[in-house]
Amino acid sequence: MNLCLRLDELERIKRWHVVHRRDHPLEYQLWDGMLTAWVMGWVGCVPAFFSDALWLLPFCVMGIWAPGLYVGWRRKVHRSHRLRCDWLGPPN
Repeated sequence: MNLCLRLDELERIKRWHVVHRRDHPLEYQLWDGMLTAWVMGWVGCVPAFFSDALWLLPFCVMGIWAPGLYVGWRRKVHRSHRLRCDWLGPPN
């Protein structure tokens, strides 16, 4: 499973959610949550490191990995035909 998504993948998924936000409002909000966690993870690493709050670094890493984990989970349930996922691109 690929934990880190490329920026073009993040953008492609975000564009799909913006276009379909009226049809899939929960998915739209979930993806915004994943992007928020991703940004918080990247932004929080430096202050956590320099303020000697190293216990926060695992949370920052999980935030950075959140979109990749979410996409991996959605790809898995899509392949098992338990949940349809129209925004998935070609498999990596």
